[in-house]
Amino acid sequence: MGFYDDRVLPHIINVVMNNEQTRETRARVCGDLAGEVVEVGFGTGHNLPFIPAQVTRLRAVEPSRRSVQLASKRIAGAPFPVEVVGLDGQKLPLDDESTDHVLCTWSLCTIPDPVAAVQEMRRVLRPGGHLHFVEHGRSPDENVRRWQDRLNGFQQRVAGGCNLNRDITAIVEAGGFDVVRMDNYYGKGEPKPVGYLYEGVAAPRARY
Repeated sequence: MGFYDDRVLPHIINVVMNNEQTRETRARVCGDLAGEVVEVGFGTGHNLPFIPAQVTRLRAVEPSRRSVQLASKRIAGAPFPVEVVGLDGQKLPLDDESTDHVLCTWSLCTIPDPVAAVQEMRRVLRPGGHLHFVEHGRSPDENVRRWQDRLNGFQQRVAGGCNLNRDITAIVEAGGFDVVRMDNYYGKGEPKPVGYLYEGVAAPRARY
């Protein structure tokens, strides 16, 4: 990880991902969480103010140590214990069926192997648990998709490996989940290539 990705980008993301729209979205995505939660892609802790009192512990996975440092005040102010347990969403350092819910916001775009990460989320969920997520990704509109494909390489360079054109529904399903609720929409005021959102809840697919 170079100087830009390690020292500069976390500060940019900390500001850009904390606006009125993202706060409203975080409140919806976090609203039904309870018990023990694993958050993959913890970032600078922007979800913490929106996690309800029914949550008893949050275990965070975040590759950027600088982002965790920037989250220190939010962690200290959380009404439940927050423990940073790992760096890599593709290999969670957690036991099978060890958490009640998994939270993932604006992170599957960046994880190198997002399907492997979703499979890990499924592995650590207890029976009855859900994946709560919001991600930006591939648009259903052909013209927007063309721009996403054109801009994707540039986006990866300036945004720490972020991809514009991943099909989030397909990734979640390939990771062993069934989507039980999904809202797709363009974020207000955002350029369409970066602003097509997948907001939803998914349940682990039954094993046979």
